[in-house]
Amino acid sequence: MISFVNVYKKYTKEFFALSNINFKFEKGDVVALLGPVGSGKTCILRILAGLETPDKGEVYIKNIPLQKVDYSSDISMGYIPYKSIFFDKKTVYDNLKYVLDIRKTEKNVVEEKVNNAIIDFRLEGIAREKIYKLSLFQKYLVSIARLSFRKLDIVLIDNIFEDLSPAENKELIKMFKKYFAKPNTLVIMAMSDEKLSQSIATSGVHLNYGAIDKID
Repeated sequence: MISFVNVYKKYTKEFFALSNINFKFEKGDVVALLGPVGSGKTCILRILAGLETPDKGEVYIKNIPLQKVDYSSDISMGYIPYKSIFFDKKTVYDNLKYVLDIRKTEKNVVEEKVNNAIIDFRLEGIAREKIYKLSLFQKYLVSIARLSFRKLDIVLIDNIFEDLSPAENKELIKMFKKYFAKPNTLVIMAMSDEKLSQSIATSGVHLNYGAIDKID
């Protein structure tokens, strides 16, 4: 489904964010990009999301060169960045409703889907709270709930486990397994905790200074 072939990304003349990256993963894989800060994990995700462009090499999504991918029709991709983007002064309910409204979902279907998501993700107690009042963990739950409205080919997750408690991470992993670890979905997660990755990932790409140390 996705492949990187001899990919390089340079931010300054002296610094390669990525150096000769090669890997290939298919739907059904749950991939952990592992490494310390600055190892290139987020850069890989941003390239896949179309937010960065490689300086050298090729990236393919569904055998389509990255520069030719139409994200509105060729692929259904979800991305949870470290800092999720919301309407901070609107409620959890309104933020969930918005992503369905912009897809012109029928009103009765919107209400049903939002109410079901609030129950499924245990958001009943904060459904009418404004986003800026939520904890980091609660914001990530809302982010996952938003993605759960769509059937996704690829899910990208960027370092969201770094600042949460073990109990919170356990709950997030449970949600990811339920909604995204599926035969027709490729999940790629940037993270630094190898032990945590073993509870969900089927493969690990170990990165250091923008290069791959090993893939297992």
